Amino acid sequence: MDTLYGWMMYILSLLTVGGIYAIMGLGLNLQWGITGLFNIGVAGFFAVGGYASAIATTKLSPNHLGGFDLPFFAGIIFSMFFSGLMAAIIGKICLRLRGDYLAIATIGLAEILRLILKNEVWLTNGPRGIPGIPRPFENLGQPWAEICYLLIILIILAIIYYGFEKAINSPWGRIMKAIRENEEAASSTGKNVENLRLETFIIGSVFMGLGGALLTHSMKYIGPTASDPLITTFLLWVMLIVGGSGNNKGAILGAFIIWTVWSASELLSGILSYEWINRLSYFRIFIIGFILQVILQNRPQGLIPEKT
Repeated sequence: MDTLYGWMMYILSLLTVGGIYAIMGLGLNLQWGITGLFNIGVAGFFAVGGYASAIATTKLSPNHLGGFDLPFFAGIIFSMFFSGLMAAIIGKICLRLRGDYLAIATIGLAEILRLILKNEVWLTNGPRGIPGIPRPFENLGQPWAEICYLLIILIILAIIYYGFEKAINSPWGRIMKAIRENEEAASSTGKNVENLRLETFIIGSVFMGLGGALLTHSMKYIGPTASDPLITTFLLWVMLIVGGSGNNKGAILGAFIIWTVWSASELLSGILSYEWINRLSYFRIFIIGFILQVILQNRPQGLIPEKT
């Protein structure tokens, strides 16, 4: 019975975090898959969203800014606002660049932002991070708290997916695809390409910040390791590539598949020797890289290709 309960809790956690990555994947798909914006600074917006919600919802502490003790959904709104604000500032600086230059600029500025949050002790408690972040329904006890939080994630994911599907299939979405394919042609129709690119960059980054906040409340903690570019930026890009860039269903599918592979590799720690347990993190990265190579070589359009 204990084993069955443990597996149930593991699956609930797997679906919860997979759903959070799916939300961020939809934001990245809007930027890259639809508009062609090469954003490698996901970790920065993730960190801003996570810390903003943590500061807004935690109780007063001498270790970091906070004490606002706001409800969960108020923290979510704060996370989306501040990640969008940072995206507007960074976008104004970076979006005149194209391709690889845009990628280098976004990762550079996002890393600066992430390191500021890591080192400003008065704001974020520095390397120690912010513990004790409230989680909705946690007073219900397990497994009901986990089930209710998963339902929140799935409802948010469904709403965002529905909204993105409507937007992408509207004239606005067709303009964004036109910008991706040929900016000069889109500009010749009288569209303000720079403003539209900035608009997409902000919207996508807002949902990356939302993902940071949701994961922060799920873990009840945020620190420098939570916004590690390996498990935010890199992993999210692999999810989108595997699932299918340009297709919202692909972004969601890729998130759940890759997170399942990443998380399930931890189960090997129970059967491996101590020497191999120390190498498990490297083996996990190897597996993800191997999957990425297989997809790129055999199905570069992803598991669910973009509709043409």
